[in-house]
Amino acid sequence: MRLTAEHQEIILAHYRAPHHSGLREPYDAEVQRFNPTCGDELTLRVRRKGEGEQAAIEDVSYQVQGCSISQASVSVMTDLVIGRTAREAEELHTEIAALLRERASESGAWPSHLGDAAAFRDVSHHPARIKCALLCWTALREALS
Repeated sequence: MRLTAEHQEIILAHYRAPHHSGLREPYDAEVQRFNPTCGDELTLRVRRKGEGEQAAIEDVSYQVQGCSISQASVSVMTDLVIGRTAREAEELHTEIAALLRERASESGAWPSHLGDAAAFRDVSHHPARIKCALLCWTALREALS
């Protein structure tokens, strides 16, 4: 996979020192996901405060085994969604999935509110790896439903 040096550095930083890693209690929902394409396995736990789309995401914890893309993606995702509402998290998922599927050009700018998720823009050039980057997002969607 071809990654820019800056993007590779961000992904490796999250891979080597993942944020919010390790399964924690209490939690409201637990989801297990498996990516048969490359063997990634994820267990995701979510704790919320409130009900429905306006429920605040208080904590997301996880255990993941798999490629550096899936491991870094879940670390980045936790940073983006903790403290946001379920609706905001869903909107982020939709936006990131669309950007990945658009095969972003290297010169195109990702919205600044996506933070380190911009490092995954190069994944858009490798369709099989998009599933790795989105595994945690689909798990989060399921946990919040």
